[in-house]
Amino acid sequence: MKRSKNMNLLKLTILTVFMVSVSILSAQQMMDIPDIPGYITLKCDFHLHTVYSDGSVWPNFRVNEAVRDGLDVIAMTDHIDFEAYPEFIEKDYNQPYEIAKKAAESKGLIVIKGGEISPRVSPYHNNAIFLKDVNKLPVDYMKETQKKFVMKDNIKKEELTAPFLEAQRQDAFVFYNHPGYSWWDKKDTAIFTTLHKELYEKGIIKGVEVVNGRYNIIAHRIAEKYNLTLMGNSDAHADVFYTYRNSHRPVTLVFAKEKTEEAVREALLARRTAVYVDDVIIARFAEADALFKASLETTLEKKVRNGEPILSVTISNKSDIPYSIRVKAEHNIETYPLGMMTLEPHQPRTFIVKELWEDPSLIELNVEVYNIVVSPEQNLQTKILLKL
Repeated sequence: MKRSKNMNLLKLTILTVFMVSVSILSAQQMMDIPDIPGYITLKCDFHLHTVYSDGSVWPNFRVNEAVRDGLDVIAMTDHIDFEAYPEFIEKDYNQPYEIAKKAAESKGLIVIKGGEISPRVSPYHNNAIFLKDVNKLPVDYMKETQKKFVMKDNIKKEELTAPFLEAQRQDAFVFYNHPGYSWWDKKDTAIFTTLHKELYEKGIIKGVEVVNGRYNIIAHRIAEKYNLTLMGNSDAHADVFYTYRNSHRPVTLVFAKEKTEEAVREALLARRTAVYVDDVIIARFAEADALFKASLETTLEKKVRNGEPILSVTISNKSDIPYSIRVKAEHNIETYPLGMMTLEPHQPRTFIVKELWEDPSLIELNVEVYNIVVSPEQNLQTKILLKL
């Protein structure tokens, strides 16, 4: 029996190695995002699955694809209440982290130990990261975990809260995953339930996924109402390349004091994050404003054109994010209707500020950034000062 299990494991490993090779040959999807004043910007995916739960890849595959995509941090967060391959893999939810951590040695990638607590009733799916021992999280609400997910018929509240209390004992950072109506308890239309509020008031739930593959306005409103850390992750089960081959995976941008696990944790607790999905940044004003301005380099040239004093303004975008903006000023802006323009990645954009008859020493540009979201109903509005 043991020999058969080892052969099955060998077959699974060979298949995974093949998939890793294919992945490495795939096009690179690096993300060039600048640091902000006082902090370095770390690109992170805190929600990943492997064959240790319901994923289809080996843990070291997650490391290779993260390096391919230019990530700085990943968290291994397999479901703690489901085993898809019990005939191949002995149950041990610390192993995804151990395997990935070893694979990440000398690759500049931080790997964080975590797990996903996954009941299909409130408080629903939540990730706990920075765990010390994932196996200690109890799943007494489950009836069957091998090959199929079957919960008990009469689950006690204590059974649902037990893994969260254990995560708190381990000083974990817990965040609420993909809030929504898609397949939760159809009798409960509350997304942030009484039990969520209780866990929040106990200081257990500290963040929420406003992006899980795609943007979730309900989750964003929850984050705003309860002042939760903004998270954005892929929730990948297979290779993310096939889903994001024409774009990039969604990531949490963590603004950390240094590139260490401890600094990542400190930034998450301080809610110093942004989410990057498609061509959109989702962040609170402080981080949104700092990131936008850190992306730009501005050069000015005063000119006289046919007797008219003008200012040539060139804004270069140093990031991979194409910013869609509208610029307003006390003076007229030439060529661009309503001052609307796109700052393409790593490209300069030049516009003319007209009719500077009074020879100002300072011009204030009011800038609206359409693809930076600072609340569910508001995009970024900021100022750029041009000193002449």
